[in-house]
Amino acid sequence: MKELKIFGIVAIFTLVLYWGVEPFAHSQMHKHVEGHNLVYDGTADVEECAKDKVATKKAFWADVKKIAALKGDAAAGEATYAMCAGCHMEGAVNMGGVTPPSLEHAGAIYDKNFLIALIKDPAIATNVDHKYPNGTMAHPMGSISTMVTTPQDIANVVAYLQAKKAGEVTPKEAFTEACGRCHANRYGHLTQLGEIPKTKSNIATGKDIDAMKYQEKVAVEEASLANYLGKLPPDLSIIIRARSEHFLHTFIEDPQSQLAGTAMPRTGLNKEGMEKVFAYLEETGDPSKPLREETGPKVLLFFLIFTALAFLWKKSMWKGHH
Repeated sequence: MKELKIFGIVAIFTLVLYWGVEPFAHSQMHKHVEGHNLVYDGTADVEECAKDKVATKKAFWADVKKIAALKGDAAAGEATYAMCAGCHMEGAVNMGGVTPPSLEHAGAIYDKNFLIALIKDPAIATNVDHKYPNGTMAHPMGSISTMVTTPQDIANVVAYLQAKKAGEVTPKEAFTEACGRCHANRYGHLTQLGEIPKTKSNIATGKDIDAMKYQEKVAVEEASLANYLGKLPPDLSIIIRARSEHFLHTFIEDPQSQLAGTAMPRTGLNKEGMEKVFAYLEETGDPSKPLREETGPKVLLFFLIFTALAFLWKKSMWKGHH
């Protein structure tokens, strides 16, 4: 019993130190941010913006709510979407510092309100309108308002995206479409230009010319991104292990909540999109997690049985010596 008492005292002391000190230190270094359950209604934007922009933000999101209530016509939306397809397609070229994302699964991974807001005003929708003060520079997608002009047009395009650009999406596809145009993932063999192509070295020179050409293209793309955003977005290979799930969730949902003034845009992911992106980040950054979760209970059971046997052995060996 003496050993158990000592163990109990050490365990309690350790827990008090950990739960009393670590959370306090963390709270001082990282502020706690509440999420918004992937609801895009402008509440967070109004709370975070300057006072002179409150009225504008409220009016904008009120309009989004009205458009969301309209019944969209997917067939009519397909005709309108044709004007968007020239930029939002596989192999799109860099425009204004960043490559437009593919919308192949937009209806599956993005929130409806966000898509409406994005078409209406991309700068406000992505919560980076602070990057474009007083028209000093134009958002790369800014011209969309001249093509999709009426609330019904917007409702129609979103109806089309949800009907025809949805379907089953893999974690890799969700990551590539939502994050891949800015963030590389070297463990997933992804650059901002997509999956790294397989090439072969030249037998005579020993150099892989095709790989070098591809690296040059990536360097040009990264330079453009760094110039547009202020710095090159980080590689996300092991971000799932470097940051907590809560931090990543709230940061992706609303980057301004964790890093005010950042140039990273809100992605507008819905529940499915967020889950798929997290699944891919875990797949590349923590591939051993499934095995670890499977092995953990077995190891704990082993220690429990071993402890019981050790206690019984000790009791048997010391019997009659007290």
